[in-house]
Amino acid sequence: MTSISPARSVTASLDDPLYYLVNFRFVLAWVAERHGGLLNASERAFLATFEDLPRASRALLVRMVMRKGEHFRLARLGYAEIGDTAAALSPLIDAGWVEPDPELTLDELFRQLRLPELRRALADEIAAAGLPASVGKAALYEALAPRLGDCRRLAAWWPEAPDRIVRLAVMETCDRLRLMFFGNLRQDWAEFVLAELGVQRFERVAFSPESRAFQCREEVDAYLALHRLRERLEAGDSPEALHAELPAINGDNGWLAGRRTRLLLQLGVAAERAGERERALALYAEAGPGEPRIRRLRLLERMGEHARAHELAERAAREALGEQEHQALERLRLRLRLGLPPVARVPEPVTERWDLALPGPVASVELAVRDHLSSASSPVHYVENALLTGLFGLLCWGAVFAPLPGAFFHPFHGGPADLHREDFVARRRALFDTCLGRLDDGSYREAIRHTWGEKQGTVSPFVHWGVLTEALLEQALAAIPTPDLRACFARLLADLKANRAGLPDLIQFLPEADAAGRRYRLIEVKGPGDRLQDNQRRWLAFFHACGIPAVVCHVRWQDTP
Repeated sequence: MTSISPARSVTASLDDPLYYLVNFRFVLAWVAERHGGLLNASERAFLATFEDLPRASRALLVRMVMRKGEHFRLARLGYAEIGDTAAALSPLIDAGWVEPDPELTLDELFRQLRLPELRRALADEIAAAGLPASVGKAALYEALAPRLGDCRRLAAWWPEAPDRIVRLAVMETCDRLRLMFFGNLRQDWAEFVLAELGVQRFERVAFSPESRAFQCREEVDAYLALHRLRERLEAGDSPEALHAELPAINGDNGWLAGRRTRLLLQLGVAAERAGERERALALYAEAGPGEPRIRRLRLLERMGEHARAHELAERAAREALGEQEHQALERLRLRLRLGLPPVARVPEPVTERWDLALPGPVASVELAVRDHLSSASSPVHYVENALLTGLFGLLCWGAVFAPLPGAFFHPFHGGPADLHREDFVARRRALFDTCLGRLDDGSYREAIRHTWGEKQGTVSPFVHWGVLTEALLEQALAAIPTPDLRACFARLLADLKANRAGLPDLIQFLPEADAAGRRYRLIEVKGPGDRLQDNQRRWLAFFHACGIPAVVCHVRWQDTP
């Protein structure tokens, strides 16, 4: 195999017409260097053969990999930087990576041919079905699908076809390599282009030898199996069949076990929607605590199984629960004790209420309230989940992006891979303590300003640069006292996944400070018919307990002539 060393620069210049080939080779080199032991003989052969192909053939393969699907019309594979498509395709066919004349389902035929072409190719079938010559594509498919369920080559579907259709036969291999690089199938080759264009800027993090998403091949296999099962669920396969194929997960891989748990939850929801209540209960039970357990309790409640629900709820109440599950569980326990119907809700949190009548309706009730309340002496900003989390992210940047094993394993992370793991904070406790210690010695303002300037535009799970302007930053640092920041940051750290959302929509900066030195007010906006969400209720209850000024502004539209 020809050796490839990862380039010093992650991305190729877009001035290079073959930039995508440079980026693809970077991924192959990265995977070979860091995951070589997880590759089988076929995948190692792919890496070796790829480098031995003519450059035009390599470029054409990458173009196909980057496009959607596996089937391509030859006429649509023309690229100026590649030249003769047929000549570039020939070595790929010889290598077995492109199938030159694949069998096509009717679905694939409809994806590849335009309506006039389908009318010519299927003229006999259209006539036999008694369809008008002007039939549309959707109606044509609906009429012919029951009659034409077999697979045929293009020449059998359409002997006079003026074009060829080929099939990329190595997409599964390329998806596996992409997965091993990114650690997920959500990110794709566009990440390189976005980085080169400056649309996205990623934090530079050092990678240790053990910094990789997968430690053994079985973990890669399990991820791919879970991904395919989720796709099949979305396509309508039964929860029963999919559950039978769920792969086992090594107990040491928490994030992969978490993916399995989420799929169990999705299977439970699908079973419940299909009326398979007992199966849904079993799936929720297997998924464990948190949202699955709450869904299980609610389903038991709707089924009238109050004794079973009460026993499970009381048992769960004795466990250590996060705020989110605790809130939902207490609501359920109250209803079960009092015999209330499942739709009963707990009272609104103890929070000051404003009622406001505004001209409308308008597209954004939050912006309407902002504009109505804002003045030169008391400016109002629309911040929602961007201000307090942004200040936290700036102050704790070093802790969040610490190069711990398993946190970062490629150059395109918008945040640590273990962000939502239960041990995320525990692994970085000393680092977070150091960052939050700046609140005690008074250096936090300068630290936040420094990070804001140095990391401007860098992707972060906490900092939303479009909202957190320098003016807003300075107003917030001047108006929000240190104890309030410390309390809010501590609550964020208690459950980063749940508590990053639900914060009030607006902040108003006030000209005069209260007794605690506060010169701000948080405002949650609710339009007509809108109501507080659970995460908003939790934050409002927290603000009330801490004495942090927060109000709920209920808006109604004025009658218009």
